[in-house]
Amino acid sequence: MLLDLKRRARRVLRQLRNERWFAAGSTFAESLPADERIAKCTDRTDNPLRTFFDRRVQGAGIWKWTHYFDIYHRHLESFRGSAVNVVEVGVYSGGSLDMWRDYFGIAATIHGVDIAPECRAYEREQIKISIGDQADPRFWQDFKAKTPSVDVLIDDGGHTPRQQLVTLREMLPHLAPGGVYICEDIHGLHNAFATFVYGLVDHLNSSRTHRDRPGSVPACGAQTVVESVCFYPFVTVITKTRAPVTEFLAPKHGTEWQPFLL
Repeated sequence: MLLDLKRRARRVLRQLRNERWFAAGSTFAESLPADERIAKCTDRTDNPLRTFFDRRVQGAGIWKWTHYFDIYHRHLESFRGSAVNVVEVGVYSGGSLDMWRDYFGIAATIHGVDIAPECRAYEREQIKISIGDQADPRFWQDFKAKTPSVDVLIDDGGHTPRQQLVTLREMLPHLAPGGVYICEDIHGLHNAFATFVYGLVDHLNSSRTHRDRPGSVPACGAQTVVESVCFYPFVTVITKTRAPVTEFLAPKHGTEWQPFLL
């Protein structure tokens, strides 16, 4: 009983320290000055998604923040030309379905998810439409039963933290190894979805070492599943591990070492 109380007390103290550092980081973010060197970096590679978007002057509408296109291309380029299964939550006027089909190629299958039944009109070859509420776990359970493999999920749906959280909890475990999960339009300070992901990220830093095996850390829950989490303005990208991860190793190579760390 006493040991349990001590553990709880240490946990509370650690949380209080973390809140202090979170506040300090927030203050630091507000104080960061503009970097004039950034304006001089004008070299940009061609982006087929941005090209498609710029050329869409008629037809089904596409509504995207322009900085998203570089994020998409950075994380999704490796899937192009393969028989990839892509899910986009939030069909709206259907234009982004055309964009994804053009980007990933004819071997890809695009799954559009929307709550509005009118979006069924966009279903055609290699584009499937599912109607349902992304905030309803039962919808996702049915979707997963019908769609056993998903490689890429892009959440551009209702944009509320509750909707985003349900979708993440249901679909991240369902993604194939190496799969990419993108959540868009995460707006506002202290956003609940972002805070949830911060908790996930914290577990990526877990490092309980083997007492009898220096330089070896067994992988814990999130580390066995999540390869990386990237934060961008309004966007979070989570990539799943491609191969089994059981431990992290830090071997020593060489024969000459300074004595102060021996």
